[in-house]
Amino acid sequence: MASPEINRVVPPRYGDERTQLDAWLNFHRNTLLIKCAGLSAQQLKMRAAAPSSLSLLGLVRHMADSERYWFRRQFRAASVSALYWDDDGDFLAVDDADVDADFAAYLGEVEVANTATVDRSLDETFTSTRGVTMGLRWVYLHMIEEYARHNGHADILRERIDGETGV
Repeated sequence: MASPEINRVVPPRYGDERTQLDAWLNFHRNTLLIKCAGLSAQQLKMRAAAPSSLSLLGLVRHMADSERYWFRRQFRAASVSALYWDDDGDFLAVDDADVDADFAAYLGEVEVANTATVDRSLDETFTSTRGVTMGLRWVYLHMIEEYARHNGHADILRERIDGETGV
């Protein structure tokens, strides 16, 4: 399996707020997968440059944990533990990682996140595990920002691996 083939949809240029937020979040989710497409397991595990532990597979694992953390553990208050995160373990522990299992876990977390927010108001608030009142809108904005930042890293990693560039 590795990275699934993705047909990324450009977000609409107009529409209501929820449509825009969903579209941009999905655009960035798919961008990460596009950056991984067609690479071998070994390429997905390649580090950016010493001493960095950053790799494309590490980014996929990190975003799986981010999806799980914000949409399940925080917004829905689900009692689930992290998948990979342990003092930067989502980036570090990729040498022996099962690439197919990691992509399946990522896609599963995206699906659960979408289910967790369907028909929920962006104005809905929750109290985080740190005791901070937050809103679903903020979670969407944060996740778009998180993906945008890491997709920039993914651009550089992909170019270093095989010279592939693009948006």
